[in-house]
Amino acid sequence: MTNKYLALLLSVILLALISCSGSGDLTRIKSDVLKDKIAGGWAGKMIGVTYGAPTEFRAQGRTYEDSIKWKPSDIRGSLWQDDIYVQLSFLMAMDKYGMDAPAKKFQEMFALAGFPLWHANMQARKNYHDSIFAPLSGSPEYNIHADDIDFQIESDYIGFMCPGMPATAAKIADRIGRIMNYGDGVYGGIFVAALYSEAFLESDISLIIEKALISIPPESDYHKAISDVILLHRQYPSDWRAAWMQLEEKWGDVDICGAGSHFNIDAKLNGAYIVMGLLYGEGDPLRTLEISTRCGQDSDCNPSNAMAVLGVINGFSGLPAEMQDGIKAIADSTFIHTSYTFNTAVESTYKYALDLIGRSGGKTSGSRILIRKEVPSAPELEISFPDLVFDRNISVFDKKEWKFRGKWEIHGAASGGNNQRPGQAMVAGNSGDELTLEFYGTGISLEGNWYRDGGRADVYLDGKLHRTIDTYYDYAGQQHTESIWHAVNLQPGDHTVRLVVRGEKRTESAGTKVYVTAATIFRGGEKKNETYKFTFEQ
Repeated sequence: MTNKYLALLLSVILLALISCSGSGDLTRIKSDVLKDKIAGGWAGKMIGVTYGAPTEFRAQGRTYEDSIKWKPSDIRGSLWQDDIYVQLSFLMAMDKYGMDAPAKKFQEMFALAGFPLWHANMQARKNYHDSIFAPLSGSPEYNIHADDIDFQIESDYIGFMCPGMPATAAKIADRIGRIMNYGDGVYGGIFVAALYSEAFLESDISLIIEKALISIPPESDYHKAISDVILLHRQYPSDWRAAWMQLEEKWGDVDICGAGSHFNIDAKLNGAYIVMGLLYGEGDPLRTLEISTRCGQDSDCNPSNAMAVLGVINGFSGLPAEMQDGIKAIADSTFIHTSYTFNTAVESTYKYALDLIGRSGGKTSGSRILIRKEVPSAPELEISFPDLVFDRNISVFDKKEWKFRGKWEIHGAASGGNNQRPGQAMVAGNSGDELTLEFYGTGISLEGNWYRDGGRADVYLDGKLHRTIDTYYDYAGQQHTESIWHAVNLQPGDHTVRLVVRGEKRTESAGTKVYVTAATIFRGGEKKNETYKFTFEQ
């Protein structure tokens, strides 16, 4: 054998060895298969969000037991869903500024967009206009929604462009997720992206979940909640409701945003519902959709994530025919607030996937793609609210608790806006108008209104200026009843909050008014999830 043929033979043998999926190095996938799986992920997202949309938050602290009516033509509704158009704004930011653009550019893209936002996203938009940028915009200090679901429902595109590359997905997610989240809120986005990343090269759902968990700190509450679902599934393999009841008992009241109510938009509980749908659905699309929806709370987002995992595993071509037809019918229709259609989103994601595969040491040659399979690793542990347990709500009309100085008046909920809840506030707009509240605890949130005539105020904590707040909000046609100021993770003890109206406003505001509706008080102590034992553990 000549040296030429010997060298060729050795090259073929070496390529075969490194292309073996069991080598942990390079894994082979055909280009059309990769694109089909990306399309399946986007399709699953669209199917799931429309399946669960009519039930969103109709079941809080309970399972949804009414009938679920869905047909493939309902997928058209995905063209108007925030689960999709928000993350497509991040994809548009990549197109405009490059994949490696700083987080501020991504924050700018969605902060200046014309679509409405809620919770952590809404606070991140407000922070942008108040010159508070990532990563501070998602931090507990400046965003009381730090652990909420927002990034978890918007990180799909990251996982779709990182096939078999969970470490790359986690790196991108850590940068983008800090625009609106921190700690468990960021971990939720990393976990979901890792689910998709692992699903490109693995079909066993249980194994996909276990591998994705490696991407988040095992000490985090998010990791613990998902691990609990795995444990409960093993204990009740055929009874998801029995598992749900115990999960609810342990994790149902963890949300800081909805403190004192059954409302829960926390990333970890809703992330647990994604996993419940996947495990108990056993790969069946309709059963996966139904269970993740009936778990309740944010029940359009959770089936959307669960179904997208199945979409990546099976590819678009592996979805039920009627679901494929529903997607094909709108494949060239533009998602609202974006320049993308389903088809162009798939093409763009595929393009970025090839780029990232190359950056990670993979190779592309014609229809053959070699992916360097990454070993995931968890980031350092972050805890948003380590010593915060709900204590009580105090209405601003509880005159025993509040002290007023100046001209404060009773004001009913203003008309207009897209997100106003019924209720009343005390309002003042003159310089020097002030209110004072004394409380015992480890944290406080002042609730009020962000309105188009909102003005500025100084907030003092225990006699020291803590922050100057600006209560103006008139973005994308929205106004909000929201936390206008908060301080958390305080030392346990007696504290005093004093709010002083400045009588000042930003240029675009119609007034100098400051609206206050209530205060939420938190105390230290052990959280229920830290002490609760499942019945089979007792």
